[in-house]
Amino acid sequence: MKTKPDLSFWSLWNLSFGFFGVQIAYALQSANVSRIFTTIGADPHDLSYFWILPPLMGLVVQPLVGMFSDRTWNRFGRRLPYLIFGALVAVIVMCLLPNAGSFQFTVQSAIVFGLIALMLLDTSINMAMQPFKMLVGDMVNEKQKGQAYSIQSFLCNAGSVVGFLLPFIFGLIGLANTAPTGEVPQTVIWAFYIGAAILLICVVYSLVKIKEWPPEVYEMYNGGSQSAAEKKTSPNLFKLLVHAPSTFWTVGLVQFFCWFAFLFMWTYTTNTVALKAYDTPTVENVTAFVESDGTKISGKNVLLTNADYQMQPILSHGTLLAEGVIADGTFYPAANVVINGNDTIVKDHHLVLDEAGVSKVKYSTPLEGVSSLAVDGKEIAGCSKAEVVDYLSRLQGEAVLTTASIVSTDESGKVTTEDAKEYTVADAARLVPETKTVLNAASPQYNEAGNWVGILYAVQALASVLWAVVLPRFKSRKFSYFLSLLLGGVGFVTMGIFTNPYLLFISFVLIGCAWAAMLAWPFTILTNSLKGGNIGAYLGLFNCTICLPQIIAALVGGWVLSILSTPGEVAPEYLMMIVAGVMIAIGSLCVFIIKEGKESSDDMQVQETPLESENI
Repeated sequence: MKTKPDLSFWSLWNLSFGFFGVQIAYALQSANVSRIFTTIGADPHDLSYFWILPPLMGLVVQPLVGMFSDRTWNRFGRRLPYLIFGALVAVIVMCLLPNAGSFQFTVQSAIVFGLIALMLLDTSINMAMQPFKMLVGDMVNEKQKGQAYSIQSFLCNAGSVVGFLLPFIFGLIGLANTAPTGEVPQTVIWAFYIGAAILLICVVYSLVKIKEWPPEVYEMYNGGSQSAAEKKTSPNLFKLLVHAPSTFWTVGLVQFFCWFAFLFMWTYTTNTVALKAYDTPTVENVTAFVESDGTKISGKNVLLTNADYQMQPILSHGTLLAEGVIADGTFYPAANVVINGNDTIVKDHHLVLDEAGVSKVKYSTPLEGVSSLAVDGKEIAGCSKAEVVDYLSRLQGEAVLTTASIVSTDESGKVTTEDAKEYTVADAARLVPETKTVLNAASPQYNEAGNWVGILYAVQALASVLWAVVLPRFKSRKFSYFLSLLLGGVGFVTMGIFTNPYLLFISFVLIGCAWAAMLAWPFTILTNSLKGGNIGAYLGLFNCTICLPQIIAALVGGWVLSILSTPGEVAPEYLMMIVAGVMIAIGSLCVFIIKEGKESSDDMQVQETPLESENI
């Protein structure tokens, strides 16, 4: 087997340049998924469940891409076909995901669409990312691998910073940072569009500049496939786990607490910052109508049927609709209500929000300072007292309520439903709306917080790069690992406490310290304790210590938040940051039970490990 030739700097650069575009896509996903799902109407208690998909896809896709690309040889190369397919799918999905709330779906349908798009996006990102790691292994000699991974690390972090900052930058240049309820702002939509365009450019550049070796050249520099005898003696994965060194399990325990904490960060940061640092207003979403006997009629969309109404929507996407106004004792049905000449308070039966994201009026509460009133364009002369009313407040007697997963209205006003269930109530006037208080995702404050989160993530990325330079200067690797994680725990806890957006820089600098150590030390400590020919298999298994904690955190996140929540109040997602801080602090203590291999004792002068993002 021949020694691989030295490559020029630009050849090494070209091998990894596509990582820049892939990392932009990953950063946009990480920083904006919870924001997008909250905007289109997802319950805060369900947010963690959406985050099951990214680690699950990483657990499945990355090993498969590695396995199948080992056996692929065609006109496009060995690894590049997977890059092409993954990147093209990612580009398409990046243009669709932020528009989930703009396709006239109901909340349920928009969330399902968003989930499918998220699954495809994360799968395609993982598929596009893996080839760049493998190309370095295929074509770079041992002497230059450090330089190659350093270039890859630089491009990864540069892409992350760009992806995190794009929504904020678009807000600075004037794109709208707010949108109608249920729709994602233009700042986020265009961030995904530009991210998709950059990814496409990076892929085209890679295809033009990277020339993979043909099979005969590859085998000349990398050797042939395993012999039959070697395959026969290779242990299966179960045997490998049984005989794994204690370092595998102890480092894996630390990994569990760390990645558990970071999954909570990606899930709950936006709403934490929005509530604590930006004082985002709340709204009450109706989740059910409750009869006098305690029976609940639950649904995001509810229609009313009786002698006066034929399938009339009264609840739309959790928002109670207005039927009209009572002015000086007389009821006027209306879809649109305007007071004082130009102030619209009801539009399309929805209560209008003010610039702060707060409803301008409340049901059955007298309007103050009314000098003129217009209902559907008709002036009500001499009005002195008025109030907006919903449908049920005036209804007497028996009625039928219909819950439906999809509600649409054609031009004639005919309503169609799917998955409809009917409930007959004896006295509609006795129905009481059951509400849930949530952050107003359509408010300016919420969307300013969403853009600020991108800046905070960029601060974390930059801090992790700087801390990675400091880590090798510690005499004790385990102490630097412990200290970094402990600092990260402080960062998480303070994130749940600080109410000043700029103080959060401190939190994310500390979290960046933990992130640097998480990427640098676990694989270094593990590989120094492994011997024999199964290092690759153990490293593949060790990836499970990254994916599985995230999956577990995603599964229990909603349950933990429910325990911490108070009925009638907004979900305290900032407490999840404190939980995350406690988890990573426990992980820092677990560092001391790690027994390092001979080659990695604390007395050794360790070498700096290149920082490489783990995009799971």
